[in-house]
Amino acid sequence: MDSNYSAQNIQVLKGLEAVRKRPGMYIGTTGVDGLHHLVYEVVDNSVDEAMQGHCDTILVVLEKNDIVRVEDNGRGIPVGIHPTEGVSALELVMTKLHAGGKFDKKSYKVSGGLHGVGVSVVNALSEWCEAWVFTGDSTAAGAAAGGGDKSHMQRYRRGIAEGPTKEVAAETTRWAVERLGQAGLGGRGTVIRFKADAAIFETTTYNFDILSNRLRELAFLNKGLTITIRDERLTTPKFHEFRFEGGVRSFVEYLNENKTVLHKETVFFEGNREDPGQGLVELECAFQYNDGFNEIMYSFVNDINTREGGTHLVGFKSALTRTLNEFLKKSKLIKKFDESLSGDDVREGLTAVLSIKVPNPQFEGQTKGKLGNSEVRGIVESITNEQLELFFDQHPDVINNILEKSVLAARARIAARQARDATRRKNALDSAGLPGKLADCQEKDPSLCELFIVEGDSAGGSAKGGRNRKYQAILSLWGKMMNVEKQHPEKVVTNEKLQPIIASIGAGCGPEFDVARIRYHKIIIMADADVDGSHIRTLLLTFFYRYMSDLVQRGFVYLAMPPLYKISYEKKSFYAYDDEEKTRLLADSGREPDKVSVQRYKGLGEMNADQLWETTMDPDRRNIIQVHLDDAVEAERIFSTLMGENVAPRREFIEENALLVANLDV
Repeated sequence: MDSNYSAQNIQVLKGLEAVRKRPGMYIGTTGVDGLHHLVYEVVDNSVDEAMQGHCDTILVVLEKNDIVRVEDNGRGIPVGIHPTEGVSALELVMTKLHAGGKFDKKSYKVSGGLHGVGVSVVNALSEWCEAWVFTGDSTAAGAAAGGGDKSHMQRYRRGIAEGPTKEVAAETTRWAVERLGQAGLGGRGTVIRFKADAAIFETTTYNFDILSNRLRELAFLNKGLTITIRDERLTTPKFHEFRFEGGVRSFVEYLNENKTVLHKETVFFEGNREDPGQGLVELECAFQYNDGFNEIMYSFVNDINTREGGTHLVGFKSALTRTLNEFLKKSKLIKKFDESLSGDDVREGLTAVLSIKVPNPQFEGQTKGKLGNSEVRGIVESITNEQLELFFDQHPDVINNILEKSVLAARARIAARQARDATRRKNALDSAGLPGKLADCQEKDPSLCELFIVEGDSAGGSAKGGRNRKYQAILSLWGKMMNVEKQHPEKVVTNEKLQPIIASIGAGCGPEFDVARIRYHKIIIMADADVDGSHIRTLLLTFFYRYMSDLVQRGFVYLAMPPLYKISYEKKSFYAYDDEEKTRLLADSGREPDKVSVQRYKGLGEMNADQLWETTMDPDRRNIIQVHLDDAVEAERIFSTLMGENVAPRREFIEENALLVANLDV
């Protein structure tokens, strides 16, 4: 390393060089999530136009060759020459960080793009990008007045403009012709078309379903906005069109679609408050209770999903708990239950969506996962208190149903606490505080530790014999655990088959779960490669998702991939992890068929310790799948559909998907 350090070593990254140098700082990752984030950034600009009332139609097109096109019928990015920069406003927006119309709050009262880096980052990370702005009036009256169909465009390569913004006659551009042919798009708006740079991203192939889920969410949050996604990569293009006149109310009903609800009418309210330092804060909220035990809450600020909550969510929760306790005091139920309801009690079985619009939101970090404005809590709490009191006064049957469920939840909470205390007194765990079935590792740094959850003593014995004791722990289970989707939390936390898992991970369970206390950063489910093994994996994933959701969100949960076949030939062994690999190994031209033997593993217990280490546990050779939570809304629906009490939606799901995913071992 050069010991000389002088002014010559100081680098200045100009333009968008910083984005290409450190893309993760702007889009989080260069993997699949980062790739899709490019589309979200462009769409968010169109949605910002919709929030101002200037846009009601957005079109997202996945073209062939990994090209994306996003169109809207908003006002269009300004194309005039900027008074101080000497180039078009379009070029500034596309090629300069922190350039945009969302800083002074005159053009945009609220927006999701706060930092002025969105579309310029997309441009920087694209092999090429085109921006088309339509400012003319395509109506007959507009043409007669001299407006006509006008368009301006500029093309960029890796964030650098290839030339100045130029005016192009609309009738000579294929994009204008196609665009004007789209119903509802009219003669104005913006088209951003780009191709992600393969030199930056690990993959440039977009997932239609991932994008569709996010666009559906945006349509829910902006009632009356039509968002269409079209996939033209297919021989027969497919598309989804989203438009929800009910807004967040429709969102809640969508989430509860396969659940048994306690009250048919969805609670909905809206309101606004003027804050001296903040401006006008607007709120929309909808919720509905179901007969389940899980709390489903989504909160948004300026259409941004605040996954980590924030002051707005704290205000809503506080107001809900206070209001229900006040109504409990006036209810006949007070004679049977004279304690106060906790926040967990009143949110059991609750499905809620809270959306607020804030002129100057303060998010924690570029990821915008948590709102920090202290004044917003009081605003949300005040509006919620007033609106809930008014609604429940007018709907006594709704409040009575909610109170009855909340009181049952409170009683169950008290019983569960007593059961946990009794369990501790009986000293069900060994003296070290860990289950007897756990063979722990020597390493104490959680980031270096792995926990294999194995079903059965036979497989557990092989895993214990084959593991690396320094950093690999083994927890043997017996039989199938309960389906937590159908059980009350009190039965979950006291269940004899789930308690060893809770104790081994060491971070609590349910509302008490604290991911900072986990003892392993890799929790690997290792089950047989058969139907029973799949069932065990599903039951464990349901438990982790419902009671330790941070494990899944942080990427700490994995699935082991044991081999299906052992192929032996001339004292050498080869392993196949699927039928395709088995066929390939058997077709090896250098092997005589009559000297090849194939063993189909029926379970992990058939492997000895060395084989299990070599094929499934050795970090240098194993295959493991990290469990991701790409879309919380769809994950919620899938768990409810497949693991819940309602049989009809599950049967429908199986009938629709069985032929697509079936891989029967016959």
